[in-house]
Amino acid sequence: MANTYSQIYIQFVFSVKYRDAVIMPVWKDELYKYVTGIVKNNGHLMISINGMPDHIHILIGMNPKQSVSTLLQDIKGSSSKWINERKFVKGKFEWQEGYGAFSYSQTQVKEVIAYIED
Repeated sequence: MANTYSQIYIQFVFSVKYRDAVIMPVWKDELYKYVTGIVKNNGHLMISINGMPDHIHILIGMNPKQSVSTLLQDIKGSSSKWINERKFVKGKFEWQEGYGAFSYSQTQVKEVIAYIED
C-alpha cells in the first residue's frame, strides 16, 4: 500500500496538580485554543476539548507518526509554561503527573464528543 491510512481516536484526560480548581472561565477558552494549536502543529486532528476547573478532556484523531507520551509531554509542558507566562494563577501552575488515554472506534466518537461537551 503506497499511502498510510489510520483511524485512531484517543481521549486524553489530565488534571491540574493536586486537583486544584484553578482553570477559570475567563481564560479557559484561550487555554483550549492554545492546546488545539499544539495538537494541530503536531499533525493531529482536534475533535473536541472541554473540561472543568481542575482537569481537561481532549478527543483527537491521532497521527501514528508520534507517540502518545511525546504528544502529552508537549501539550502539558507547553501549556504550563504558557499559563505561567500569562500569570493566570497565583504561584506556579503545574499539571499533575500522568494522564488517562482511552481509544475509541469511529462508531463511538459521537458519544465521546457528547460526553466531553457536557
